[in-house]
Amino acid sequence: MKVSKDEIRLVLSLVKNDLKSRYSGSALGLVWAFVQPLITVLVFWFVFTGFRNAPVDNVPFIIWFVAAYIPWTFFNDGLLSTTTVFYEYSYLVKKMKFKIWMLPIIKLLSSFCIHLFLLLFVFFMYLVYGYTPNVAWLSVFYYSFCIFGLLIGLAYCVGSVSVFFKDAAQLVNIILQLGFWMTPVFWDPTTMNGKVMKILRFNPLLYVMEGNRAALIESVSFWNRPITGTLYFWGFALVMFIIGSRVYKNLSVHFSDLL
Repeated sequence: MKVSKDEIRLVLSLVKNDLKSRYSGSALGLVWAFVQPLITVLVFWFVFTGFRNAPVDNVPFIIWFVAAYIPWTFFNDGLLSTTTVFYEYSYLVKKMKFKIWMLPIIKLLSSFCIHLFLLLFVFFMYLVYGYTPNVAWLSVFYYSFCIFGLLIGLAYCVGSVSVFFKDAAQLVNIILQLGFWMTPVFWDPTTMNGKVMKILRFNPLLYVMEGNRAALIESVSFWNRPITGTLYFWGFALVMFIIGSRVYKNLSVHFSDLL
């Protein structure tokens, strides 16, 4: 899929417009796209500090929590926003010259911009708690790329299916709610029942959550972690990309008739 410089400019322009459109009509506009998730993190910081949650492996709970919560918000927002992307940009879908395969990427880039902003705030939190930046922290960007890679295949799949199945967005929302509790955001994998953990290990996001915590808390870079987890994650992401691409290819020819 060859992309020209003009198309790249168009994509970047649409990403900016997408961020603005989330809060169109409000006084602060685009600012809310970054302020709202930041306030959510600040609320968690206040609550978990105020209630004096027990540390996890001698690490303050809020520090342990945000290392997994921020990548989860990226995954959650990215998948939800791409579910209805072809409906939202139906006016572009009907334009023969526009490459509509770009639309899910635009949504993911929009979510990624907010994610990067939150990552900077996470670094600030770690500095406040006395952690020293090191090369392992760069692994956080690798794990962000992992989520982006996983989302691409899922986005093409759910986005295409939602054109034919209008309740797809509600179904995806329910699945994400269940997925949140199947992903180690609030709970520690080391305390989980062994038999249950064997099943939860199939969740590819486990690789990202554990990796983020290892990088930020233990200063363990992604290249120093077991290769089996890396192979499983990227194998899963590749399978999802193949499935998503085929679903999109087979269904996209009917988009203009249904939208």
